[in-house]
Amino acid sequence: MERFTISLDEALAVQFDALIGERGYQNRSEAVRDLIRAAIEIDRQRRGDEEGHCVANLSYVYNHHERELGERLTDISHDHHDLTVAVLHTHLDHENCLESVILRGSIAAVRRFADSVVAERGVRHGHLNVIALTADHHHAHDADGVAHVHYRPLR
Repeated sequence: MERFTISLDEALAVQFDALIGERGYQNRSEAVRDLIRAAIEIDRQRRGDEEGHCVANLSYVYNHHERELGERLTDISHDHHDLTVAVLHTHLDHENCLESVILRGSIAAVRRFADSVVAERGVRHGHLNVIALTADHHHAHDADGVAHVHYRPLR
């Protein structure tokens, strides 16, 4: 593990300590690590880096009374079934539903899928949270010796 020291003025340190306390961090180091990870991911997305694989959560609200919207969303999902790991569907009220879709695949394919869902008429509050992955290693689990890749989040 690499160590480095930073200096903060007192007011910023007080605000930072309040933030990490509210979020339940045990120490400043873990909070700083999370901030750095987030900054790296934001920069990667800003640059439009679509290479590699990811896991992602697409969440959106939609009005299920919108003409044929439920059917259109189902069709989009079926067309991209290879990306979908799980779907959580929650009824918010008599008209609105929240869906949260866990996705896994290439970053470019996941973004295209998310964009197509959020662009549908009647879908609101769409947000995609992408976590880039790196290939860990190739190995076989089964008796046939079929090798596959494990992916883990970037550090």
